[in-house]
Amino acid sequence: MIRDITIGQYYAAESVIHRLDPRVKVAGTFLYIISLFCFSRFSGYIIAALFFCIMVKLSKVPFRFIVRGIKPILFMLVFTAALNLLWTSGETVLVRYGFITITLEGIEKMVFMALRLVFLIIGSSLMTLATTPNQLTDAIESLLKPLVYIKVPVHEVAMMMSIALRFIPILIEETDKIMKAQLARGADFESGSIIHRIKSIVPIIIPLFVSAARRASDLALAMDARCYHGGAGRTKMKPLEYKRQDITAYIIIFCYMAVIIISGRVLPF
Repeated sequence: MIRDITIGQYYAAESVIHRLDPRVKVAGTFLYIISLFCFSRFSGYIIAALFFCIMVKLSKVPFRFIVRGIKPILFMLVFTAALNLLWTSGETVLVRYGFITITLEGIEKMVFMALRLVFLIIGSSLMTLATTPNQLTDAIESLLKPLVYIKVPVHEVAMMMSIALRFIPILIEETDKIMKAQLARGADFESGSIIHRIKSIVPIIIPLFVSAARRASDLALAMDARCYHGGAGRTKMKPLEYKRQDITAYIIIFCYMAVIIISGRVLPF
């Protein structure tokens, strides 16, 4: 389960998506997430699914690798779906048992909310799988650059976000090592009551926090030893420049947004 987390990992491949400017991928992912909240009909989810499948095909990232990232959030997904099912009132009542009432509108909202969360997670995962941490930092810094005029430390914010994403696979690997070490010492994480399982996590959490603090300290020392003082006056080894394929990608993204908005008003389902 720990190794199923794909957000923050990079999948190296020679594809059209990998060669795009990172600003296009960040902006495209942001617009894709926004598009998931621009419709409330089944046709919108079909269009969003088709668009995502085309992007996965172009990225050459295995679909199983992307879908694997859903497993860690499966509990949250089921819990959210159950809340929408039980707390949504409607006119068409299907089941009424005590305080539990299930309506047709509740089932519809449950399905739509679950699909929306799935598309949100796998869409974000595709961006990180096709973008290196350095490219992601440069893209976020470039897109947020206008905020410099209102005294927002854009470079520092972008650096923190990039480091946080980069630390996800490192901490996952560290957690896996600690769990295997504890299992070799006879630890049991699966049997017993809920309280017993929570207590059994303590021997994992404490070493993990110590390891994370040590890595953060080493990173700070390394940055200080290299005279890192923020983004003022710094140059880029690979400056970002838009190419023809990036402009084409922007046009495709805006066409997708237009189709999403129009389909919500024209299509009857």
